[in-house]
Amino acid sequence: MKIEYSNKIPEINSFFALYESTGWNNSEGKTKEELYNAIEKSWYIISAFADNNLIGFGRVISDGYLHAFIVDLIILPEYKQQGIGTEILNRLVDQIKSAGINDIQLFCAKEKKEFYLKNNFEERSPDAPGMQYKN
Repeated sequence: MKIEYSNKIPEINSFFALYESTGWNNSEGKTKEELYNAIEKSWYIISAFADNNLIGFGRVISDGYLHAFIVDLIILPEYKQQGIGTEILNRLVDQIKSAGINDIQLFCAKEKKEFYLKNNFEERSPDAPGMQYKN
């Protein structure tokens, strides 16, 4: 199976189907147009395709100079454990580093923590700066 990687924004329906595969939208309830508007505003994206079908995606939100935040790293369930997520993550990090940005952050679900630890990320110290808005 050949995987093709692109930094072009995927087609709206393909992205919505991929996003829906995560279950994240069960609580968010975003429309495909809202999700598409969000990814259009990304600083950098990587899409992964197999037979022209979107099977993976990741993006960076950044100011382009100081801070970069990796979000929405998604792989279709049937394509997991094949190195696609690692390849997308590496490409995102490489792009961030090539821009001279040293502050690279992300958040992940607890069950995904090991993936990021294996890929050169570390947990933030409990006394590290940072807050989250309480909904």
